[in-house]
Amino acid sequence: MFWPLAVGRIDTGARRYVHELADIESLNQRARTGELEVSAVSLHAYAYLAERYALLAHGASIGDRYGPRLVARSKAPPDARAACAGLRIAIPGVLTTAYLTLRLYQPEFEPVVVPFDQIEDYVAKGKADLGLLIHEGQITHEQGGLHLWADMGEWWYAETGLPLPLGGNVVRRDLGDDLMREIARDLKASIEYALAHRQEALVHARQFSRGLDLRDTDRFVGMYVNRFTVDYGPTGRRAVTELLTRAAGAGIIPEAIEVHFVSAVD
Repeated sequence: MFWPLAVGRIDTGARRYVHELADIESLNQRARTGELEVSAVSLHAYAYLAERYALLAHGASIGDRYGPRLVARSKAPPDARAACAGLRIAIPGVLTTAYLTLRLYQPEFEPVVVPFDQIEDYVAKGKADLGLLIHEGQITHEQGGLHLWADMGEWWYAETGLPLPLGGNVVRRDLGDDLMREIARDLKASIEYALAHRQEALVHARQFSRGLDLRDTDRFVGMYVNRFTVDYGPTGRRAVTELLTRAAGAGIIPEAIEVHFVSAVD
């Protein structure tokens, strides 16, 4: 998504973007301080950022009947949801949408925060009963002998009939409406360029894929760079509202928020 912006493949006028890489929980925490003008964040974290940031309508990571995966060393019991109660579960961060969704799925468990790329090993070594996997672990966990207990995206779809919105991009409101719209235009143009030049974009993305070959990189990218990425659209926007409304109702976030989307065509 960001490759064209990072390497100057699209015209951004006088605007210049510094491409900085960090794991999503670090970005969530940095956005809470207002440090970043534009950032990827978890939709869970956005509940705490809405006064300072607007949500860009472009660049979402939305799972269409798939999402973070709950895995263990043992095979799943008949009622995995009930069996999770009281267990120690490694999570990738308390502001991740993966954690929020797991709390909706089963609120009674003991979370332990582990860097997202260490969760598979953490579970394999018996340091936690289960692990909640994001990123590449969603498609590689079987190679490490771990078994799927639940897919949060499948569960969410069964509950709501909606895709699961996991991450989005935010823009700081103090930049003003005009600049926010220009940033939205740049981001949308970057995504569209990357999709039109997929092989080049994949080669760029693979250097950050932590060991995946090009085929699996393509598979993983295809899971989260999809029609909702170019623009949330009515379904994606409804999914965001539903997720945050349910989270507020369950007491996971302080209150439901009205989401302000900034679009390239606003």
